[in-house]
Amino acid sequence: MSQTVSASAQRPYGLARVCKVWRLSRATVSRHRQAANRPTAPRRRPGPPGAMADAELAHCIRALLEDSPFHGEGYRKVWARLRYAGVRTSPRRVLRVMRAHGLLAHQRPGAPRGPRAHDGTITTARVDEMWGTDMTAVATGEGTAAVFIAVDHCSAECVGIHASPQATRHEALEPIRQAVRGSFGEVGKDVARGLSIRHNHGSQYMSADFQREIRFLGARSSPAFVRAPEGNGCAERFIRTLKENLLWVRWFDTIEDLRQALLEFQTTYNEHWLIERHGHRPPATIRREQNVNMQNAA
Repeated sequence: MSQTVSASAQRPYGLARVCKVWRLSRATVSRHRQAANRPTAPRRRPGPPGAMADAELAHCIRALLEDSPFHGEGYRKVWARLRYAGVRTSPRRVLRVMRAHGLLAHQRPGAPRGPRAHDGTITTARVDEMWGTDMTAVATGEGTAAVFIAVDHCSAECVGIHASPQATRHEALEPIRQAVRGSFGEVGKDVARGLSIRHNHGSQYMSADFQREIRFLGARSSPAFVRAPEGNGCAERFIRTLKENLLWVRWFDTIEDLRQALLEFQTTYNEHWLIERHGHRPPATIRREQNVNMQNAA
């Protein structure tokens, strides 16, 4: 515009006049002109280069994701598995490489909501202090089946899992009985004293038979807040993992096939799923370490 010739004066407008009318700094215009004339070198990320190129790191990440028995693991767990495999890098670089190569897990946008009734934490410091239980459903060749689960709030370990054609209160007790036998040795009166059972307000869990059974075991009922599923978040998170890695990716001809697959997934999850709050260690490792510490203290 500064080189344009005025029709009346027959002279160029000039840079000073144009900058004054447009309220621009001439120093800014000069700086942009110099940057446009300066040859641009390819920009390099700050910091020292890594021991492995981005393409090679992406190849390692892709191979790790293909070999993993799970789906939908985030970049932090991928970074932890790389460390276990001897590949040292930073979480931010793993995130950048996974984003550039389309390897990030799909994220579902959450819906906005108002103030929450639960603002604290539901995890515990020791295993077998609180178990969360919940139910989901899956289609099979024999019809819809109900899947009941129980999860420890400390280690995130799946302590009980069960599939049934009926979603009754008696079937909802089966994962609790499995967990009691596994953690306390037997199902009997007051064997689980001091344990809390976190559940929602479903009819199976609020029924008299379910409440009477957990009182017989010595456990305490701990229902979550109404319309606040985060109060039962440990069980809800495990059900999401179960769906993404088994229920949504496999078809089951019979409910018995589903039950066997659930037991296999329970073992795989407890031994290999990484829990970030425990330093990216599997749930079974947390239980074994705490049991050893209790024995040593005794």
